[in-house]
Amino acid sequence: MSLRDGNSEVEDLIAAKWRLVLGMDDDLIDSKMVRAAYSHPRLRVLFPAVSHGSLQLSRCTRIPYTRDVPALFRRMGGGFTVLRMNVPLRTEYSIVGEPETLEEAIALIVANLPPGCGSAIEGTADDLA
Repeated sequence: MSLRDGNSEVEDLIAAKWRLVLGMDDDLIDSKMVRAAYSHPRLRVLFPAVSHGSLQLSRCTRIPYTRDVPALFRRMGGGFTVLRMNVPLRTEYSIVGEPETLEEAIALIVANLPPGCGSAIEGTADDLA
């Protein structure tokens, strides 16, 4: 079930995870990145995760998560990097862009959502296949 189906259990699970990520210390993730992603309606319905200071979003709520939504990283020295996580890293295909502003980074993620991307489902990436 997805949020579009009105499944309150999935909605509650996604909302609880967002509350957890929104409450994380800035030592773990830049809270401005999290708030910016959460403020966008197309991203707020995805399942958030934090890894190595990056914000990653999944179209499902259980492991294995989807890796087809671009992830947001803060760049050393300023700006952001938006990476595809479903291709080999450090290849020409992994970098979606390196915007200077957070607003540009969020827009880049939204513009590169997988086709048909909607609300996260209760389940794993295998359930979406």
